[in-house]
Amino acid sequence: MTHSEEDYLKAIYHLGGTENETVSTNAIAEQMDTKPSSVTDMIRKLSEKGYVSYKKYQGVSLTDDGKEKALSIVRKHRLWEVFLVDKLDFSWDEVHEIAEQLEHIKSEKLIDSLDRHLNYPKFDPHGDPIPSKNGELMKTTKRLLNEVELKQTGICVGVKDSSAPFLKFLDKHGIALGDKITVLDKEDFDGSLQININGRSVLISHLIASNLYVKCD
Repeated sequence: MTHSEEDYLKAIYHLGGTENETVSTNAIAEQMDTKPSSVTDMIRKLSEKGYVSYKKYQGVSLTDDGKEKALSIVRKHRLWEVFLVDKLDFSWDEVHEIAEQLEHIKSEKLIDSLDRHLNYPKFDPHGDPIPSKNGELMKTTKRLLNEVELKQTGICVGVKDSSAPFLKFLDKHGIALGDKITVLDKEDFDGSLQININGRSVLISHLIASNLYVKCD
């Protein structure tokens, strides 16, 4: 497969989620930052190779082979992110673009060795589950911080937005995975939250709260 074909499979997987829901070509075009006509051409190629199922006016979904391939790419991407953070001291806002390049390495032996070297991690630095070699994902019960009730406490387990600006914002304000967060107050006007993070009181916007995943008891 070409790098571009792999990128499309990964994009369709992320848009369709673990339930492999049907996604529109317009959504894929937006995700890939390209023209819908280019998406249609690529979908035709992937369909001919048996990786996607396309129905006109309904959208695209991954076949079993397509999902297996997409999960393999996601596995490589997230393992490389762990390696860059844990072994090479990269920060979590730096690793995504580098892992985008490394995920296209073909050697399964290398990836299996990397997985073993890292002691088979279950989650990447952003809290996303890492597929096993067999494509299995560890399921977690999590919800966005803006959906948490007042006075409830949760542990920060992931981010919805893994862009560098957002991650740098979290670093600047001392918010990280594993932090204990309690919702102290919620502003009706703009949805901003007053929260307690490991004993510190912090005011965050609705936008920030809607991009932080927490796991509550």
